[in-house]
Amino acid sequence: QVQLVESGGGSVQAGGSLTLSCAASGRATSIFNMGWFRQAPGKEREFVAGISVSGRRTYYADSVKGRFTISRDNAKNTIYLRMVNLKPEDTAVYYCNPESDRRATRDYWGQGTQVTVSS
Repeated sequence: QVQLVESGGGSVQAGGSLTLSCAASGRATSIFNMGWFRQAPGKEREFVAGISVSGRRTYYADSVKGRFTISRDNAKNTIYLRMVNLKPEDTAVYYCNPESDRRATRDYWGQGTQVTVSS
């Protein structure tokens, strides 16, 4: 069982930037496609970005395309999400998880990291 710990969230103004990290332990994430997901208050959790095992293929939700960049360092067992030009609608708790077809492949979620964007 892989344990995932998200970090790097914070409060920024619109137009600002943040980089989130997802550190894995217990089992290497290098054998999984990985994804970032987010959940805003009162809304369902949604897919944000995904990355293949090798890192050569990345894919994004339309709402973040061109602003967010997902990457991975398999040697460090860490996934990243670089977010620029943040908007108030990006405010949410962000989570990472193994992913397939833009859906998490397990029901267990970490504590997430809060991103708050003010206008």
